[in-house]
Amino acid sequence: PDCANKIEQVLNKTEGVKKADVHYTTSKANVEYDPDKIDIAGLKKAVAKTGYQVEKTK
Repeated sequence: PDCANKIEQVLNKTEGVKKADVHYTTSKANVEYDPDKIDIAGLKKAVAKTGYQVEKTK
């Protein structure tokens, strides 16, 4: 599904993100990031650019 791929691509191009995996079937993403370069708010903004929202689960 394109939506998961789109979000994954945007996150992986975001400075501070080491790795992002978005899972369409579970509607979840696992994101490894450098907290010195980006915070949760920054990750949410990156996802918002794709037209989707983030719900923190962990």
